[in-house]
Amino acid sequence: MTPVKSPPTRAGRHSRVTTLRPGTGAVLPFVARRPKLVILTALLLAALAIAFSGDVVGALKTGGFDDARSDSVRGRTMLAQHFRGADPNLVIMVEKPGGNVFDRDAGDAARQVIRRLAVAPGANVVGVYWDDMLPQLVNRAGDKGIVLVHVDGDEDQSAQRVLDLHEDLAGTTGAVRVSFGGLTQINNDINDQVAADLARAESIAIPITLVLLLLVFGTVWAAGAPLLIGIFSILMTLGVLRLLAVFTDVSVFSVNMATALGLGLAVDYSLLFVSRYREQRGRDKDVISALGVTMRTAGRTILFSAATVAVALCSLLVFPQYFLRSFAYAGIAVVMTTVGAALLVLPALLVLLGDRIDKWSLWPRRRSAGGDTAFWGRVAGYVLRRPVLTAAPVVLVLLVLALPFGHVGFGVADDRVLPAHAESRVVADSIRGDFAGTGNSAVVIVAEHWGHGPDGVLRAADYAARVSGIDGVVRVDSVAGSFAGGTAVGTAAPPAAFIAGDTAWFSVLSNVEPYSDRGAELARAIRAAPVPHEVPVLVSGLAAQLVDMTGSIGGRLPVALVLIACTTFALLFLLTGSVLLPIKALLLNLLTMSAVFGVAVWVFQDGHLADVLGHTATPLAVAMPVLLFCVAFGLSMDYEVFVLSRIIERHGQGADLHTSVVDGLSRSGRVISAAAAILSVSFLAMLSSGVSFIQFFGLCASLAIILDALLVRPVLVPALMRLAGRWNWWAPRPLRALHDRLGLREHS
Repeated sequence: MTPVKSPPTRAGRHSRVTTLRPGTGAVLPFVARRPKLVILTALLLAALAIAFSGDVVGALKTGGFDDARSDSVRGRTMLAQHFRGADPNLVIMVEKPGGNVFDRDAGDAARQVIRRLAVAPGANVVGVYWDDMLPQLVNRAGDKGIVLVHVDGDEDQSAQRVLDLHEDLAGTTGAVRVSFGGLTQINNDINDQVAADLARAESIAIPITLVLLLLVFGTVWAAGAPLLIGIFSILMTLGVLRLLAVFTDVSVFSVNMATALGLGLAVDYSLLFVSRYREQRGRDKDVISALGVTMRTAGRTILFSAATVAVALCSLLVFPQYFLRSFAYAGIAVVMTTVGAALLVLPALLVLLGDRIDKWSLWPRRRSAGGDTAFWGRVAGYVLRRPVLTAAPVVLVLLVLALPFGHVGFGVADDRVLPAHAESRVVADSIRGDFAGTGNSAVVIVAEHWGHGPDGVLRAADYAARVSGIDGVVRVDSVAGSFAGGTAVGTAAPPAAFIAGDTAWFSVLSNVEPYSDRGAELARAIRAAPVPHEVPVLVSGLAAQLVDMTGSIGGRLPVALVLIACTTFALLFLLTGSVLLPIKALLLNLLTMSAVFGVAVWVFQDGHLADVLGHTATPLAVAMPVLLFCVAFGLSMDYEVFVLSRIIERHGQGADLHTSVVDGLSRSGRVISAAAAILSVSFLAMLSSGVSFIQFFGLCASLAIILDALLVRPVLVPALMRLAGRWNWWAPRPLRALHDRLGLREHS
């Protein structure tokens, strides 16, 4: 097949003039006439957002990793309905270092805890070492004893009840210390940590961003405008998240992305807009006229760029976990508010500033009429002359970085995402290392129509013996007694403990880490075990949660990837009119993300840099790579649009491939490198977080941005375009006709 040449567009040779469709340019007359009204409206909206979102962190939730329709969640719900004491979500540890839990002061502290729990609403004591004398409720040294409690209520109610109990009971009295752990306390600690992290990250990111903006723009006014847009975007997004929390569950972790992405995108779009505006002012001294051209060029690019980011984040809505869906809410809100601010508030600021935008200059600003071949243009020229020689090392580096991803392991976020000194983390570490096992990590089996009476007990004995013979199972406790290795090892428990009406449950203790590959294999083996009379059972517990979460996300991941690929291809096709350029962009993004995932495994799973970052090496939380992919993919396409829009603009003016690429990189390279540096700061500020998967997201997102800005855009993009030659602009005839009708362009 012969490649199709792009239509000639040089002056005097069938030049095509395409009228700009209504869009960015349509808002300029209103902004130009009433800039103060636009600014005042923005300030009013920001003030309302501040007033409304003051308690946004407290209103959001720390869970959302599970699929509510999964067997593990349904089993946990059924267990809570019929057997309150079977599912403890609070662990209270009474400790006397160097002493004994039966010393008088330790015993008094334990009895005070028990008395308070007896009158606390919604608190049900499951096990007390000082009463039950169960060996798994005391550590090997005998100086730590625990009380297991189930606190009723939904996520918010149980969290508040535990918070009230913590205020009354936790702390140190003399030589005795009372500490809280368990799932609900872990969630409370994470919530507190996120609130502290948010303030810390902003205190780091905003000053550094301002300094970088001053270095990039060279004047106070030009540098301050993007920062104001970023603050406005963050405030509006927090207001949207607080509003959504009234109607649906929203994860508290979405706040971190709202702040980082809001500031980063605001800088991206403002940098592009202001740079193009100042370039146009070099040719046209009239502010309104220069803004008109900027709205038709940079404004169009911003809309395209925002669409690609929004599309990538919208794909998170296909997942049932509200943790992932919350990032879609936050991302879409960030994109919409940032675009609105960049195309309304920023032009209004520029109208009011006029020539003062270059006032208070830090140093003489180098003006360019657009024809100088800057650093990135020279890099592009070198790459175009030696495409294979320059692209091959970059591809090799990315492939080497991707290698650790070959042994990736997936898990679920638990207490180990917190710092080692966090209270609930200290309790959990102590239970893991010093106790014989409390049953908190047990697999739980629930059957709603098991039956009762002697027949139910006989069926329970048969089933419990069968499950106890599975590799990795230590003991099965049931209404028929305890079983190990296929035989009975203990007497029957009181019937009420394991059966209520027709509903029965079984506790399966194992010697494997639940959030691990072995734990997942154990849960699958238990689910595969034959059940007497084929009674439906629900297998729950941590290991089953991992299986269900992985299956739920993995099952919907292809849908999300296809959605991203198809919509991104469509948007880039509308921008370029090419089939090859969108495909190339998708492949380069996949290569970049493979490298980022390899580094993520090397750092967070294998434990390298753990001493520096202060995290604990664990398998990657299964939801985080999906989230990272969608966010980083959208940001990479953000820069792809920046580059391609400039290249296509020069190509549409009649320049050949070499000139188009060199000029395109010359004009966009500085904007991309500066925007990437500033956006990276926003995400790198997350490394100050005490929650490890927030660190994961910050490090990996910033790495994806840096690799894209320093290697992919300046090297691989021009190299592949040089190798493709005229095929860059190829499209089948029907698609070319479609682009002629629907393709968006503003230049002649």
